Formats: sequence, structure tokens, C-alpha cells
Amino acid sequence: MKTFLKSLLFFFLTTQVAAEITLTGKPQPGAILFGKVMPGSTVKLNDNEVQVATDGNFVIGFGRDASGTQRLQQQHPDGNSSLEFELVTRQYKIERIDGLPEAKVNPVKPEVLARIKREGALVASARTRRDQQRTDYTQGFIWPVNGRLSGFYGSQRVLNGVPKRPHFGLDIAATTGTPVKAPAAGIVTLAEPDLYYSGGTIIIDHGQGLSSSFLHLSKVTVKAGQRVEQGTIIGEVGATGRASGPHLDWRMNWLKQRVDPLPLLPEKPQ
Repeated sequence: MKTFLKSLLFFFLTTQVAAEITLTGKPQPGAILFGKVMPGSTVKLNDNEVQVATDGNFVIGFGRDASGTQRLQQQHPDGNSSLEFELVTRQYKIERIDGLPEAKVNPVKPEVLARIKREGALVASARTRRDQQRTDYTQGFIWPVNGRLSGFYGSQRVLNGVPKRPHFGLDIAATTGTPVKAPAAGIVTLAEPDLYYSGGTIIIDHGQGLSSSFLHLSKVTVKAGQRVEQGTIIGEVGATGRASGPHLDWRMNWLKQRVDPLPLLPEKPQ
């Protein structure tokens, strides 16, 4: 997984079973952890089954407010094993954004609310894909666009003076029209030019329930069902939907958990 492993931690079981469960990643809220077990194993996270590829690769993730002890269990014909670890605490930033159109901050029109509900269901459906044997995430991740980091995962946003739900994306400021690259290979599950909140929106599935979402695009250049490789141009930066200026809002999900893409990346390009 090359350079993005640089800042990550490694967890191993005791010497006798060290090869049976290996986790790579920092155990904190918002984390994505990459695992490896013996081929033919089944894995459970806190008693919930996790998809495992035939080569033993798997991925797990934790939401913004996750905490406490986490337990992985492996079952294999040659024997069972388990691994426990604690999620470390994490601090989040508070961001204040003013000057947004009031209709985007507090929509009240019935037709707008209906549209938001309809589009929310569309996005949720696009994230339900789970390909057990496809592990595109193992190639690592690259920056989808180069620019100033203007927003961070987990931060609390105050829009026009009103506290809102936490922000779950990594915002990268860039000029409108800047090409956006796929940070890793995958299958496009959503490609919409104009959603109410997120504007031009693309979702790419990287396998086993790990997906990337790209918001506020001025142009979408891929289609749902299309496979893209790492570095493929998928769209262009914009300020569509609820945005105060041109930027890319990159979000990631593991199943229903909203996770942070930043720890997966190499050093920021200059």
C-alpha cells in the first residue's frame, strides 16, 4: 500500500499467532483499518461479520464518535484467534461559514424537502454495493486534486451562525474546472450532475463496502457502472450545491460508517 502506510500503526497478536490477524492503521474514530488473515478465514468485528477476500484481505472502519474496546474474531479450520484494541481519543475543529443562501442552510419548501429525501435515498442506495472479492483499496490512495485544505473530517460547522451536523469530508480548495482524479480504482455507483446539497456528485466503490464520494463538481465525466482506474479523470472541481466557493469535498464510507480519507494519503503535493 506504499506511502500511505508511513504514518500508520501496526497491530499484531502474540508471536504464536502473529500471522493470523494483522491490522494496519491508526485505531481512532474515523479510522479505516486494513486487515489480513489466513485464506479461508471468517472474521467478525464486535460480533458482526466482515467480508474477507479469498486471499485474506479485509477492511473495517469506525465512525466519528466511535470509542472504547474493539474486538476482532477470526475463525479458521486450523484454529481460531482474536484481537482487541482501544480506539484513541481524537479532537475536532470548529468551522464557521457565513454568507450561504438561507434556502441552502434551512430549506423549508415542501418540494425542496421532497427532493432532498429522494436524492438521499439515491445516494444511500449507491453505497450498498459490497464486492467481497474486489479489493481495489489495496493499491493505496493518491490525492484526487491538489489544493489548499479548507475543511476537515469530523469538524463541527456553524452555517450562518447556526450549529449543524459535523462535517464528514476532506475539503480541498481549487479553481473551478480543475480536473479531479480517482484516488483509487473502483466502480462508479453514482454520477449525478446536480443534487440539491452536493451538486455534481460521484460515488466510487473500492470494494468490500469502502467507497469514496466527490461533491460540488462543476462537471461529471463518468457514468454509473463504469470502472475507473487510479488517476482516471472523473470530473472537475466546482461550487455546485451548498458550497461557499469552488472546492472538492471528498468523503469516504465503510458501509454506514463515515470515515476519514486523509490518513490514507501520501504527503500533500506541493
